[in-house]
Parts: sequence; structure tokens; C-alpha cells
Amino acid sequence: MTAAAPPQSSPSWRKGIIAYLMVAPPLLLMILLIFIPALQSTARTLTIDVNGEPGFSISRYTAFFQDPISVSNLFFTFQVTLITLAAIFILCFPLAIYLRFATGKLAGAVQVLALFPLFVPGIILAYALIRFLGTRGTLDNVLSIVGFTGYRTPYLKPDAIIFGLVWESIPFTVLVLTAGLRQISDSLIESARDVGANSWQIFWRIILPQIARPVLIVFSLNFLGIFGSYTIPYLLGPAAPQMMGVFMQQTFGQYRRPDDAETQAVITFIICAFIGFLYVRTVATQRKREESE
Repeated sequence: MTAAAPPQSSPSWRKGIIAYLMVAPPLLLMILLIFIPALQSTARTLTIDVNGEPGFSISRYTAFFQDPISVSNLFFTFQVTLITLAAIFILCFPLAIYLRFATGKLAGAVQVLALFPLFVPGIILAYALIRFLGTRGTLDNVLSIVGFTGYRTPYLKPDAIIFGLVWESIPFTVLVLTAGLRQISDSLIESARDVGANSWQIFWRIILPQIARPVLIVFSLNFLGIFGSYTIPYLLGPAAPQMMGVFMQQTFGQYRRPDDAETQAVITFIICAFIGFLYVRTVATQRKREESE
């Protein structure tokens, strides 16, 4: 009785077609909803000048960077974004390390609290922070009970925006960093301890190099979300300066200047696209390096 022939693998070209068909729907959706509108808006800002005359011109961008209010709002957006990112890492990185190595009921409770903002809509969070941080709010009343009367509310100030965006970003950041830390095997850490490595050496030489990709993911996606945020800055932030999301909405809706709002949107898109490009390039480079090793 002859042995059955092993099943033949499908040709490589067929696997390639299947892979491309699986990727095609989200790729087409991105092209239709993101790239084509972005290219159309960019083309309009370069082919119609600030006076509405057709022809190649960068007058819209020149007008933007010559306007003190526009430049102030752009720098304010960068400032809030970078401070928020720093606060997110300072708060969430130790929390992720704790959740990676801690066990027991306390660690479970901390994880539930860290993920709780994930289930709170942004607008609900904003109004809750108004009631908590505002004048004669919860925090002010508690401080008054214990005898502290010098409370100054951060509501309608940049501090309130940062506080709200940090709170909103905690669940995603903790999830990504914890998932990256869980990829580091316990046996590797135990081996380092067996040869005499202390906690700082383990962190600096083992943990930190292996979570470069999760850190990059957190930085890039949080940057994109914070830089283009609208709800939290609109409800908690000052009237001036404004973050770019609020600035665009008011330019388009209140001032009835759609051309200026489109220019602001293109500038915001270019900045975010640059961060996205750095993220994709870094991830691709790391993947090639890992495959070559």
C-alpha cells in the first residue's frame, strides 16, 4: 500500500493575491476618506490664492504664518501636546511596569482603575472635570473643608486641557506599554538576576531596549490624537490661545472663512503625516533589522 502524497502548498502567487485582497478594503477606505480629500484640500490651497484668484500660490500659507493669532494657536497646540505626552509617560510608564510584574488583588484593582477612562465618553469626562475642578466644585469644597482657601481653578486654562487629555489617554497608553512589557520573558529577567544584575541594570539594559516599539506606538498615536483633539480643549480650555482643532472649527463655523479653515487643516495634516511617516519608517526599519538577525 503506497503512502499518500503530502498535500501540495498553494502557489506563492495565489497567497499573494489573497493577501492583497484582504488588505484592499481598509486601504481603499483610507484612500477614499483620507488621502483623496487631503490631496484635494492641499491642491486647493496651492491653486487658489488668498483673494480667491486661480493660479499657483502659497499666499494662504504666507497669510497663516504672518497672522500672530494663527501662529500663537499653532505653538500653543505644540506646547500642550508635548507637555501632555511627557505627563502621560511619567504617569503611565511606572504604572505599566507595576502591572507587568505585580500580582494579587491590588494589581487587579489598579488595572481596573487605569482602564476605567476607556469607557467614559470624552464629553462626559469634560463635564465631570468641570464639576470637579471648577470654582466651588468638588475639589474646591473638599479643600475648603480641610482649611485650604487659596484654590485657583485650572478650568478655562491650559492646565485643564492637559489634565483632561492625560486622563483620556491613560487606558490606551497603559494597555500598549503593558502588552510590550509582557513580551519580555520572566526567564530573561531571572537569568540577569542570577548573574548579579540589579533592578536598575535590568531596567536599563533589558526592559528599556525591548519596549522601544511600544513606546514609539504610544508616542505617535497619542501625538496624533492630542494634536487634533477638539472636545476636551473646547470645553475645558481658554478662549485664547486655542488648539488647532478648536481654531479650525471656529474659523469655519463662527467666522465663516472656509478657505482659512482649510489651510489650517492642511497644515495640521502635514504635521501629523510627518509624525506618522516617522512611525512607519521606524517600525519598518526595526522589522527589517529583526528579520536580518
